[in-house]
Amino acid sequence: MRIYNTLSRKIEEFAPINPPAVGMYTCGMTVYDFAHIGHGRKYVGDDILRRTLAYLGYTVTHVQNVTDVGHLSSDADSGEDKLEKGAKKTGKNVWEVAEEFTTHFYKSMDALNVLRPDIICKATDHIKEQVDLVGRLVAKGFAYDTSEAVYFDILKFPSYARLFGQKLEEKKTAARSEVKTGVHKKHPADFALWFKRVGRFADHSMHWESPWGDGFPGWHIECSAMSMKYLGDSFDIHTGGTDHISIHHPNEIAQSEAATGKPFVRYWVHHAFLIVDGKKMSKSLGNIYTITDVKAKGFDPLALRYLYLTTHYRKLLNFTWEGLEAAAKGLERLREVMAQFREARERTMLSADKLAKVDLLRKKFTEAISDDLSMPEALSVVWEVVKTNIPGYDKYDLLLDLDQVLGLNLASSVQHSASSVVIPEDVVNLVNRREELRRVKKFAQADEVRKAIEKKGFAVEDRPEGARIKQLKITF
Repeated sequence: MRIYNTLSRKIEEFAPINPPAVGMYTCGMTVYDFAHIGHGRKYVGDDILRRTLAYLGYTVTHVQNVTDVGHLSSDADSGEDKLEKGAKKTGKNVWEVAEEFTTHFYKSMDALNVLRPDIICKATDHIKEQVDLVGRLVAKGFAYDTSEAVYFDILKFPSYARLFGQKLEEKKTAARSEVKTGVHKKHPADFALWFKRVGRFADHSMHWESPWGDGFPGWHIECSAMSMKYLGDSFDIHTGGTDHISIHHPNEIAQSEAATGKPFVRYWVHHAFLIVDGKKMSKSLGNIYTITDVKAKGFDPLALRYLYLTTHYRKLLNFTWEGLEAAAKGLERLREVMAQFREARERTMLSADKLAKVDLLRKKFTEAISDDLSMPEALSVVWEVVKTNIPGYDKYDLLLDLDQVLGLNLASSVQHSASSVVIPEDVVNLVNRREELRRVKKFAQADEVRKAIEKKGFAVEDRPEGARIKQLKITF
């Protein structure tokens, strides 16, 4: 597999630290507002990376944070805490805001068929780890205490600028206009590790005791503390949006490597933005759409996932409702042919030439996903499968195999029993979820879903042509 590494600015052969194990950390949401379709693109991109690694035989441990404290309105330590901002907007307290929008985020990702991370870690649940990490940096002379905050001294870390590729002098010039607070910083680009509950943060709702006084962690220290807790001092992949290249991720590298003396992350993967009708999403333009908006217009969220796959993750994606309509038609057509292929139940021994076609198509798909996640090319192989001259059932099997990466839930057209019983939507959704878990070999979790289906009065029969739902007899 080859992947673009922002750190080296080139596509590299992927070589994990301890193959076949892969440690992968993805920057999660700051949960102060609703997740939108721009977020969806980034997290579907992470999901495709994770699924691709699994498809290629790697065992992935996927860790994702939830930022529920410490992220200011500017990444460069200015403005108010976004959670405080969300609380003012909604009239709720910060803990309620965090809970509401965390729930909304993961429901949105479920709708996009994004696999849940193996470990979801909230910043507020890991204050001790963050305080300990700040303490190590202070003890090693990389951080200094002031009356307002504990700051990281970037001049003590000579390679600070290597991720964003900008001279430190240029960074300093840019920082002077960005940083409107932090008068005790030695360098304008020094960043906060621990904010004290004084001055503008005297009434901050979330606060904890520390060796430097009552306060709360800075945004950057959260990701370092949590990623290293679960993946070790050095791990394989760290993802984020391209907006993280200039501040957040250089700060993570600096504080992590300063504390451990070891390389932090091997591969940095950054996803390009989604724009709407050629413009940046903004509240003033009224073009920030959520999954709820997509559903309200009658679209399956998986049509949005299909749309994401039509553009390479390192290129801007321009969202339009017309583009989503075209994606929806493509997905619907794919589902239709899948249903047709599944009806071809007769299994015959493939001739040598047809077997070779199947192998070639699978090879082409694997080459596409292995080439820096070239999903547009992978989708073209999918349609080549649809058109190729091999038996329908073999197409069905092959497409199900490829869907382990695509995540379009092509097995979702489950066959109901021949009775006239109407299967509730929530039961169908549970069956689809179970099918997905079984495909990724999470059988224990799939069995729990089966039990949930039975509690609703239905049972699932696993057949070669797909799952069949039947209503359980009610006894009195």
